[in-house]
Amino acid sequence: MFKRSFRSQDPGARVDKTARLKKTGSFRDPQKLSKLQRSLTEDSLATAAGGPKSSLAPSPIVTLTVGREGRLFAAHEDVLCQAPFFEVACRGQFFEAQSKRISLPDEEPEIFSAVLEYLYKGDYYPRLLHNKPRNSWELEDAVRASPYSSPNINNNNNHNTGGGRAVSLSAVEATVYIASVGQHLLRDTVIYCAADRYGLEELKRLALRKQGLQSGIDVGTILRSAQYAYAHTPDSDSRLRAHYLALIIRCRKTFKRSGTMQAEMERGGSKLFFDLFVAMCNHLDDVIDVSNSRTPKTI
Repeated sequence: MFKRSFRSQDPGARVDKTARLKKTGSFRDPQKLSKLQRSLTEDSLATAAGGPKSSLAPSPIVTLTVGREGRLFAAHEDVLCQAPFFEVACRGQFFEAQSKRISLPDEEPEIFSAVLEYLYKGDYYPRLLHNKPRNSWELEDAVRASPYSSPNINNNNNHNTGGGRAVSLSAVEATVYIASVGQHLLRDTVIYCAADRYGLEELKRLALRKQGLQSGIDVGTILRSAQYAYAHTPDSDSRLRAHYLALIIRCRKTFKRSGTMQAEMERGGSKLFFDLFVAMCNHLDDVIDVSNSRTPKTI
């Protein structure tokens, strides 16, 4: 780790220091090790933010209080400003007086942690990985779990094992508890909505792509997450909404038998179900058109 970091710096400025540390065994000194790590971290963060490798004036640290309990986060201002929302905030509009502190009381700490991870690394856990032998995309740490883990309605590639249960392809927890809702929702959906608030279009695309790889999600979680998506995205943004409509139509047999689906539709009052009705009608029209095109016309 340290050798690789030194090579990325100016050789003339680092060779003597490296040799001296090795010779004296200073890596075992916690204080010196901590100081060295901070120095390397500042250099690497400055590089990631587009600055010079050896910045004499590293980006200021911004403190963020997130959630109802005021959980504290710290981030470099240059990194935060990649998001339009924080770029405006860092200009002083939302800063507390002379403290470089931003308050996000309505944000979920776990969701903000994922957003911050994306700003620093370009992805968030679990990362999206390309499986070259299969030429497919999959989630980091995705493994086959117990065949009795949960009903699978989200992945047509899984094999049904009977009894409405199927193999789940992800060992990563797909849901997160949202205190404002008091329920577990699909994590990628909540991250998508957060990315929309912060103006991170690439993060929205990434979250949507990851959600498409999830499997073994129960009907109730999907419906709650779809309602959340409708409540936290503008009407002009149809990508996440269309994802849920397509999912319900594709797995309509499962939803048709679901008591949860019946209860939600009887409760009514949601734009989700009107959009679903329109999508189902369009789907039926397409099926009829295809069927008619294959039928010989008679005079």
